[in-house]
Amino acid sequence: MAEPFEEKEESLFDAPLMAEQERMLEAILFATSEPITLREIEARLPHGCDAAEAMVHLRKRYEGRGVQVAKIGDAYAIRTAADLGYLMQKETVEIRKLSRAAIETLAIIAYHQPATRAEIEEIRGVSVSRGTLDQLLELEWIRFGRRKMTPGRPVTFVVTQEFLSHFGLESPRDLPGLKELRSAGLLENRPAFGAIPMMIGDEDEDEATEGQSELFED
Repeated sequence: MAEPFEEKEESLFDAPLMAEQERMLEAILFATSEPITLREIEARLPHGCDAAEAMVHLRKRYEGRGVQVAKIGDAYAIRTAADLGYLMQKETVEIRKLSRAAIETLAIIAYHQPATRAEIEEIRGVSVSRGTLDQLLELEWIRFGRRKMTPGRPVTFVVTQEFLSHFGLESPRDLPGLKELRSAGLLENRPAFGAIPMMIGDEDEDEATEGQSELFED
C-alpha cells in the first residue's frame, strides 16, 4: 500500500509510466549523499508523478538485495543491507605518539640493556613513572629481562624482537653510534652527561657480557 502523501495538483501532461518513475527515484537516491524526503523528491520529478507510490515499488524491488532503500525518519536513502554491514568494516592502525619521557627511556634501554629502573633514572636524571614503562611494555617494544644479582634483585628491561622489527634492525648492535647520530644531525657535537653512548666494540662487549653473566640470573 502506498505511503500517504499530500494530494498533487492536476497536470496537463501525462505522467511517465510507474517503471520510469521508479528509475527516476532510484537515480535521485543514488546521487544524493544525504537522506531525502518525498517532498524533495516530488519537486524533482516531472508533473504528475507519484513519488509515494513509486517509493513503495522501489523499496519492494530492493528487498533481499545487497543494498536497500531505508527509511530514516521522514526521509529515504540507499543503505547497505543490515546483515552485510560486517563487510564494510575496516581495521585501521592507531598511531600513538610516544611522550618524550617514553622516547628517552626506550633509547636508554636500547643502548644500556639490560637496564634497571634505577639505572634508567640515573641516566635521565629524573624519575621514571610506571606509566612510561607500562606504555613501552604494552607496545611490546621492551620486556622484562633477568633480575640483577644486587641488593633487592631488581628486574631489568631489554628491547624486544618487535622493537628490532619496527626499526629494521637485525640486532641491538645495529643501533647507530655517536658518529652516525651526529652526522644525521640528531645529536650535538658535545653530548650531555648520560647521553646515548658510543656502541661497544666487539672485544669490549665480550668482556662486558662476561661480567654481566655474573650479575644476572634467569
